[in-house]
Amino acid sequence: MTAQTPFIQIKSVSRVFNGGNGVRDLSIDIPRGSFVVLLGPSGCGKSTTLRLIAGLETADQGSIAIDGKDVTNTPPSKRGLSMVFQSYALFPHLSIAENIIFGLKVRKTQKAEIASRLTEALSVTGLEGYEDRKPAELSGGQRQRVALARAIVAGHPLCLMDEPLSNLDAKLRHSVRKDIRDLQQRLGITVVYVTHDQTEAMSMADIVILMKDGRIEQFGNPADLYLTPATSFAASFVGSPPMALLPASALPKSVIPAGVDPATLTFGIRPEDLILSTSPKTEAWGIPAKVTGSEFLGAETFVFVAIPGTEGATARLPGRVHISPGTEVSLSWAGAAAHWFDGEDGHRLAPTTAAHPAQEPHATIVTDTAIPSL
Repeated sequence: MTAQTPFIQIKSVSRVFNGGNGVRDLSIDIPRGSFVVLLGPSGCGKSTTLRLIAGLETADQGSIAIDGKDVTNTPPSKRGLSMVFQSYALFPHLSIAENIIFGLKVRKTQKAEIASRLTEALSVTGLEGYEDRKPAELSGGQRQRVALARAIVAGHPLCLMDEPLSNLDAKLRHSVRKDIRDLQQRLGITVVYVTHDQTEAMSMADIVILMKDGRIEQFGNPADLYLTPATSFAASFVGSPPMALLPASALPKSVIPAGVDPATLTFGIRPEDLILSTSPKTEAWGIPAKVTGSEFLGAETFVFVAIPGTEGATARLPGRVHISPGTEVSLSWAGAAAHWFDGEDGHRLAPTTAAHPAQEPHATIVTDTAIPSL
């Protein structure tokens, strides 16, 4: 069986600006109909990548193909795509309907087709009844839906989105990101979406492309990035609170994989995998730590701990946890929950077996309800 040709194919593309930012030797294959998120911190190259796909930036080298056609030097208007920006980019003097169909009128689309596409776009974005209003009469979430509707009426199989939710409050972001994902699945279009928010990436994407310094750090589905981060950077960027990364030299010798130099090793553990015991003196194989504070969030409590020689860690515990700052604790985990990274280049190391006690510890922190055996 012949492998399907990627809908978007980026081959060895570089675009470097005078300040040094940009992308370098970028190669990406994006399947048709997928929701792909470009994720990373400011300056990592994610927006540059989107602009290269759109044709708003010209590659210094390499090639870009969309639907099997080389578009490396093709102008944006000929690439068969639509864009949704961080700013809504709506005409304040035009009605919602006029904003949505503006591009179709410029392209002199037939009136009957314009009416049909407008009706569909209003329906799928939940804007029916708002078509005669002006943008100023709508909420931020509704204005973003107008921008989405404008992209939908274009009828293109590819939609590029650049931080479209950053101007919305937290509640609206949650609502609109669900709308965007539902629309993408309903229409079957390919979406390439830029964000620095890992929650957006994890909740929306089929594929996450994590970028750092103009290069791809990790490419995979959200579960891959969370469960098996390829580097210590990926481990720390994906997840909230982030994975604790501790130099192995700060750990008890009993937990270091046999035959490994602690000076070349970084240990990682997710907050939900940390087990806290208030009997540190009886658990010599654990990591001694001291509680510095906690946050009760309703369904869970974050407990912050200081560990000598490290930046500390955060434990995510279910329910409400009562523990005072200054309390001495011991940190432990199930053996399979440990992540090990090269201490110099940060790359993930193959699973190793460390010495762990035969029986997992029991948490002894006082809570509103009894903590079950772990």
